[in-house]
Amino acid sequence: MELFLEFLKEVLKGIVRGATAHIFQKEFLGDKKTTLCRRKQKGGFRKK
Repeated sequence: MELFLEFLKEVLKGIVRGATAHIFQKEFLGDKKTTLCRRKQKGGFRKK
């Protein structure tokens, strides 16, 4: 029984840490994109 409670405590600790990290990342670091978007080129190059 004691082993099961230790296991349960570790699982809950991991879940709380993961949720806290997710909330911290979303609230304080914002939704920054990891890669920059390229703008679409308007027009084009034509040979005469």
